[in-house]
Amino acid sequence: MSPTKPPSGLRGVTAGATALSYVVPSGEYLRYRGYDIEDLAEHAGFEEVAYLLIHGRLPNRAELAQYQAALRDLRRLPTPLCDVLERVPADAHPMDVLRTACSMLGTLEPEGQPSRLAESADRLLAVLPSALGYWHQLRRTGRRVDVVTDEPTMAGQVARLLTAGPLTDERRRFLDVALILYAEHEFNASAFTARVIAGALADYHSAITGAIGALRGPLHGGANQAAMELIARFNSPEEAAAGVRSMLSRKERIMGFGHAVYERRDPRNDIFKQWAGRLSPAAPDGYLYAVSEAIEEAVRSEKRLFPNADFYCASAFHFAGLETPLFTPIFALARVSGWSAHIAEQRADNKLIRPAAQYIGPGRLEFVPIDQR
Repeated sequence: MSPTKPPSGLRGVTAGATALSYVVPSGEYLRYRGYDIEDLAEHAGFEEVAYLLIHGRLPNRAELAQYQAALRDLRRLPTPLCDVLERVPADAHPMDVLRTACSMLGTLEPEGQPSRLAESADRLLAVLPSALGYWHQLRRTGRRVDVVTDEPTMAGQVARLLTAGPLTDERRRFLDVALILYAEHEFNASAFTARVIAGALADYHSAITGAIGALRGPLHGGANQAAMELIARFNSPEEAAAGVRSMLSRKERIMGFGHAVYERRDPRNDIFKQWAGRLSPAAPDGYLYAVSEAIEEAVRSEKRLFPNADFYCASAFHFAGLETPLFTPIFALARVSGWSAHIAEQRADNKLIRPAAQYIGPGRLEFVPIDQR
């Protein structure tokens, strides 16, 4: 009898321990270092959450003000990085821009000793929005912009450099919440990639570059872009319901539904849905919120699948004035905090991550010289 094939994609396999986040399969809650995501999204700012993840606790008022000021001071781009960004093609995907910027920064400002990880994390949190904004504005306007803004928060910096339309406090607050919701999520594909690279004792920037590469895929972070591309295809809820049911009858995949861990609901989705509904009235194509609801209902009734964080995040990002290709990069900007915490946690009790594999190939074969084949 052949051995049982191991679970595909390591589903259900415990690959390590973490104190960073607690993902409950029922979807009852998601917690960062013990704090419910709903409480953080309602009462905290992204810098508080980044501090919590990287430094292990919530900051007090003075520490938060000092941390925000430090991040603002770290926004400036090195001239050689600007030179590289100016050479990135205008039609490149923004995730490729982030990957390139992170890797280049690792050559310009190497981490040095592992004890400096927090410094490298703070620098990357501050400078990646600047790098993406510099390239985006150059591509859009043909001008080199000053990316050191007077915005006090990272959400404001993102709103100033990357969104179109009115720059409102409501949009800033939504982006703050979005960064919080995307900051961390246990052993997801990109975080695990970062841990594998860190486990080989590679440098910080290599681990983050690898994580960005993992996040780029449509089965991970790229799902929000794919979800928006689907939503934008329909002009009414009725058209959306019929179109999605037709897609499901052809067994086409609907991105933004179901989850590798959650079984009943994604607790982040409820918050994103509320924000999508809140932002839609001011959007010229606010009807896309009703389209999103029709898609949700069709998929739920036909396949019993629930929307994950990427689904309503898509329409909320759209209503906030973000171009669709920028959706996943915003995810990455937030997740730098979680990735950095995972790298630190991996290093604290490190062992090379090297799982075993079940061999399913042929038995021994006789080698045949090339002239006899």
